[in-house]
Amino acid sequence: MAITTACVFALSFPAISQAKRFHDQNSETKSEIRRIEKTTAIVRTEKFKTGNNREDLTKIEEDSEDFSEPIFFVKETISPYDASITGTPMASQRQCVKYLLKNNPNPNLSVSAEEIVAYYYEEGNREGIRPDVAFAQALKETGFFRYGGTVTPDQNNYCGLGTTSATIKGEYFPTSQLGVRAHIQHLLAYSSTRLPTMPIVDPRYDIVRKNYGTRTLGNWQDLNGRWAVPGRGYGQEILSMFRAILIQ
Repeated sequence: MAITTACVFALSFPAISQAKRFHDQNSETKSEIRRIEKTTAIVRTEKFKTGNNREDLTKIEEDSEDFSEPIFFVKETISPYDASITGTPMASQRQCVKYLLKNNPNPNLSVSAEEIVAYYYEEGNREGIRPDVAFAQALKETGFFRYGGTVTPDQNNYCGLGTTSATIKGEYFPTSQLGVRAHIQHLLAYSSTRLPTMPIVDPRYDIVRKNYGTRTLGNWQDLNGRWAVPGRGYGQEILSMFRAILIQ
């Protein structure tokens, strides 16, 4: 996978770009170098600590260390028609919250709408996964956090992890943030061979990496038939929701 131009440091605070106006679909996509300030949980991939203690996920959430070196590069996302899984956010957190509450004023969550969005930006920015599009995927998977299917709100499972049939409920996570982290790590498993910067809480991360080896998926449409089966138009619908967020 080619390394692109925006230098990204792992971080633990919210949005790193403001919402931008739509670009013409046929306009040339350019990228620029952006340095993000260092913060906690910055780990070089070759020095990744393998302490994956899934028996105490709450403790994992609280643990972090200080590091000071950049660990990966992602392209800055500047076009709403960019379909890449990795990149930087275009929508603001406020726009994400507004879009959610417009479609469901009473989301069935253990945290506020503002908090769930903040978790997506924290975890997505940390791994170079576009947090605004990942949040759109969560909205699609949960029906704007109405649920009603196999997965129930108490699972803190926002992307159908481990739900392989109408009778299998899938994975449970003890906190909302860990549920978001697992979602982001699962997207990373598909889109990169790089290990997550935080201990792995996605129980299916290793399964994806073993199956894909050195192969990766670059775009949201590549999840069609993989994340969702049969999944016709799955990635396209997520991107459509993301673009709806941008005009809030």
